[in-house]
Amino acid sequence: MAERIGIVWNPVKVTEDELKSAVEQVFGADADVTWWETTEHDPGLVMAAEAVQAGCDVVVAVGGDGTVRTVAEAVAGTDTALGIVPRGTGNLLARNLGVPLGDISAALERIRDGEARPLDLGWVALGDGEDADEQAFTVMIGFGIDAQMLAETDDELKAKAGWLAYVQALGRAAAATELVDAEIALDDEDAESVRVHTMLIGNCGTIQGGIMLLPDATPDDGRLDVLLVSAEGFAGWLDTARSVLWDNGLRRLLSRAEDAISTDSATHASAERIRVVLREPQAFEIDGEEAGEVSSFTVRVQAGAVRVR
Repeated sequence: MAERIGIVWNPVKVTEDELKSAVEQVFGADADVTWWETTEHDPGLVMAAEAVQAGCDVVVAVGGDGTVRTVAEAVAGTDTALGIVPRGTGNLLARNLGVPLGDISAALERIRDGEARPLDLGWVALGDGEDADEQAFTVMIGFGIDAQMLAETDDELKAKAGWLAYVQALGRAAAATELVDAEIALDDEDAESVRVHTMLIGNCGTIQGGIMLLPDATPDDGRLDVLLVSAEGFAGWLDTARSVLWDNGLRRLLSRAEDAISTDSATHASAERIRVVLREPQAFEIDGEEAGEVSSFTVRVQAGAVRVR
């Protein structure tokens, strides 16, 4: 029996003719395909939910990380599989799963021929109380230099230069971020008081340029990995750079070490649930997109929430 395919696509990231031509080439002219176009106000959540309700066997997210994240949220906990055609700047989940970048047909072929595998989903509630809305994430959330870098990035330059635009913002972000007092609780442990510069929580660990920030992160292990950076001054940042690029980068690959290596300024951990309270509001990011400033947030993992091709 032929599969029912739903396509949720961002018209800013790809032309309709290019996408439909690739879909017809890969799935055939007679394929059962239904189309949903995202809007400026909805990157795909309602559209993907409609695709699930329509009985689609697989919903293909065509766009950037925002589209992929919202489609994943809509198919979570259902029998509908997720497909990914990366057309954004970061393409973070696609990078971590080895989805072909820059080739629509190759990504569609992976969806057509691949077997569905489980993917954990992270959920973050920004703020306090039961009324705080949860948002899904597939790769990474956090505050500090990465979130500040997003806030400092020029949108026009990003459109022209892609992820290289973030490089320009890195220096301004480093200057704008400072150590902040935080209370952090992992699972059922008591909260600990820390002074931290950057906190990242992720289901996957690789970002642009192949840099591995969370070396223990596995997208289907039922846990979220944590990186706390407390660097201050030149020596602290040198220690952090050594931790990321050498201790948990090249040397770890060469030695085939199993666990991430923590240092004085870069601490690694993992948990199923995380609670954070900040003394001062901090810029926050969800899967590489700005999410405003937060003073507290709660995170949990939903193991095997999504079936991804």
